[in-house]
Amino acid sequence: MLVLVGAASGGGFFWFWQEVQTIRLSLASSTAALKTKNEEIIKLTTEASELAAVLNKEKNKNNEFEEQINEINDTVGTLEKWSKTDPELLQKYSKIFFLNENYSPAELKDIDSEYLYDKTKTLQIHAEVESFLVDMLQEASEDGVDLQVVSAFRSFGYQSQLKNSYAVVYGAGTANQFSADQGYSEHQLGTTLDFTILGKVPFVGFDTTEGFKWLQANAYKFGFVLSYPKGNVYYQYEPWHWRFVGENLARDLNRSGKFFYDLDQRALDPYLVKLFD
Repeated sequence: MLVLVGAASGGGFFWFWQEVQTIRLSLASSTAALKTKNEEIIKLTTEASELAAVLNKEKNKNNEFEEQINEINDTVGTLEKWSKTDPELLQKYSKIFFLNENYSPAELKDIDSEYLYDKTKTLQIHAEVESFLVDMLQEASEDGVDLQVVSAFRSFGYQSQLKNSYAVVYGAGTANQFSADQGYSEHQLGTTLDFTILGKVPFVGFDTTEGFKWLQANAYKFGFVLSYPKGNVYYQYEPWHWRFVGENLARDLNRSGKFFYDLDQRALDPYLVKLFD
């Protein structure tokens, strides 16, 4: 009986040992397979990382290329705008540069008579400036200030006649203090206007009016600046005489407390491309 039990016990142990060995082999096989899978995963992860790095590098190249294309497009756009903008419009003409008798703006537009001091006249302004002028006059009106235009574009010939008439009435020396010779007037550019207010005699005491105060505080927002402030070296103080130089330049002049003729021409030229923005 004891032998049988031992035999049975020995057989059971052998069977158990076989099972253990089988499990060990299975575990070893699984471990090897898992190791292989891990190696494959590591390899795939490395490859994926390398691929991601390559893709990211290519993406950066594409972004750089896109930026270069955008820069080229911007440059082309800027050059195109520059080529279409009259370079004379930001030149310093008061006794400095000369506009010949054949010069006039590319396109002039009539100023609506409701904005004119003398409604029987036809006054014109550079076509690109007209909308800025109307916006400014409308806002002034909304603020209770009725600005009116006394003078706008003047041709070379008209300026010559005007200067001669002033010389006859006031004498050449006095006329030179407040009136430009033909070819040196900002009015020939079509971007310059003389203002008064409703019910006020033009020019006389304009700097004491609400119109002048309003222009001082607001004109730059619409691209207009005072050409001849107190102390300028060109003409007598002309608070009524305002020139369109573009919102960008007008804003920067206002911030710096400077005037148009305070800047060198090379400082003015870069603003040309933004003149009508």
